[in-house]
Amino acid sequence: MKRVMNNQQEKNIDVILADVKNELTRAIDLFETFHSAHEGYGVLLEEVDELWDIVKINGDNEAMIEEAIQVAAMAVRFVLDVCMRRVNDNEHT
Repeated sequence: MKRVMNNQQEKNIDVILADVKNELTRAIDLFETFHSAHEGYGVLLEEVDELWDIVKINGDNEAMIEEAIQVAAMAVRFVLDVCMRRVNDNEHT
């Protein structure tokens, strides 16, 4: 059975995705691209570990949101820096 999102859920998704994009843009401005899948995985794992540290202490919602946004941004960056580079490299060979 297909679930239908309500208006508030759609608004929340828009806000979350905008926050992820802002965090991704900030990270791109501050840090070099991932040079390998291993490096990207390491950065992503570090962000997940930081979220886990907050979850374990039953941290506040704002801290969890901030870390989850960073996890999502680094997952997108992984796709951009690692996966899309591989696709682009394969197109040019």
